[in-house]
Amino acid sequence: MGPVPALEDRATACAKRLLAADSVLLASHIDADGLTSAAVAASMLERAGLPFEVVFKKQLDAAEIASIAATEYETVLFTDFGSGQLDDIAKHEQAGDFEPVIADHHQPADVDTEYHINPLLEGLNGASELSGAGAAYCLARGMAECGGGPADQPTAATDGGASAATGSPLAPVEGTLADPHPENKDLAALAVVGAVGDMQASGGELIGANEGIVAEGVEAGVLEEGTDISLYGKQTRPLPKLLEYASEVRIPGVSNDQAGAIRFLEGLDVPLKKDGDWLTWADLSSEHRQTVASALVQRAVKRGVPAHKIDSLVGTTYELCAEPTGTELRDASEFSTLLNATARYERADVGLGVCLGDRESALERARTLLANHRRNLSEGLQLVQQEGVTHEENVQWFDAGDRIRETIVGIVAGMALGTDGVDPNKPIVAFAAKNEEETKVSGRGTGSLVAQGLDLSVVLGEAARSVDGDGGGHDIAAGATVPTGRKATFIEAADDLIAEQLG
Repeated sequence: MGPVPALEDRATACAKRLLAADSVLLASHIDADGLTSAAVAASMLERAGLPFEVVFKKQLDAAEIASIAATEYETVLFTDFGSGQLDDIAKHEQAGDFEPVIADHHQPADVDTEYHINPLLEGLNGASELSGAGAAYCLARGMAECGGGPADQPTAATDGGASAATGSPLAPVEGTLADPHPENKDLAALAVVGAVGDMQASGGELIGANEGIVAEGVEAGVLEEGTDISLYGKQTRPLPKLLEYASEVRIPGVSNDQAGAIRFLEGLDVPLKKDGDWLTWADLSSEHRQTVASALVQRAVKRGVPAHKIDSLVGTTYELCAEPTGTELRDASEFSTLLNATARYERADVGLGVCLGDRESALERARTLLANHRRNLSEGLQLVQQEGVTHEENVQWFDAGDRIRETIVGIVAGMALGTDGVDPNKPIVAFAAKNEEETKVSGRGTGSLVAQGLDLSVVLGEAARSVDGDGGGHDIAAGATVPTGRKATFIEAADDLIAEQLG
């Protein structure tokens, strides 16, 4: 039985259809979830001996679907998108342009197709229980059950190579993150990276259908699930930077205070440097980690940090056992950030290469892109803090124009929530220039707002359509594209919709 029993029949049907194809065009989204979805699917197809090509799309609109239909591929596998665009996809399917197979987790359109894996079709939550990479993993497990696993077929070489949206081919990759598991269970590691990158562990751990994938990854020896401090950068950030930059829980005298973080650490009986260089959290023994964590909790209590925030200082962690300790690839959260830094700068091919096992040129390039990504995020957040946000009754917003890339403005918006002047109890909407005619809109909420009834997928979708745009996504994070110049009307519609949802 597969990791998500409710999707097993769909996975089997989709796998059989793919195995019957002569070749497959694999189309995927460009964020961390989209990249890991593509990597899971590419590994699955390669192991099954199916020739394939990979293309990445920022968004899947009618024009992009038409460009896919113009290729010579009779079978197209969509990962991490496709469900919400089924109305346009169905037109090409009916015209005989291609037959779609879809592995997605976004809200489906009011049209269906025969080969379609989506948790929402079986009553599972696509925003918190299963990501696009998770849906692709269910498909990969179904493929193995149908005889398309590495134990049954030789690995495809140049016949099944992958190419990026730019058309530049990737060099053949020897293996993936670990030795291929006969049931494709080793691909669970990538599925978990995708889920974490899609903010599905925002409550501290992966839940629902994701738990079945984690269990299979642990069983296959590619994942380690543990409990640890829940700060970003445990593998790579020097200890003072780990605490200074921690945005998850802000501790007075430590967070956003370089000197304060150093003083805090120097007051503990913990080794801090080796050969003159700061240690990372990953370098510490479990005993010394416990010392630091306990001291952080005590400092938070003394400085009046709310109890629920203090509780979130410790959470569930997911490590990739095949990756070296102290690298971005060891921790699922850092791995997903590395991937975001590639695709959002038009280098999805680099991110895919890292996912498929390239630890030389692709990883080196990804690290360069990550440094640039961090700098851009920092500058974007600084811009928001300097200029502030505009507060409506139920929503707050800012317009970055062309000063923040439209591919990262949503990340900046999420980082801004809860900072000075930004209300953590209101959803935030960000605008960024896409081109002369269109503006990108990104919305971010919080788990507590979603619990109260917030669904940004509905808000951004309906508000965008009211101004002749379109949008969608998840309840906690969504995006849209609207005509330039319609911002005020969009915000008014969004404010009303949020008021209705939150009462």
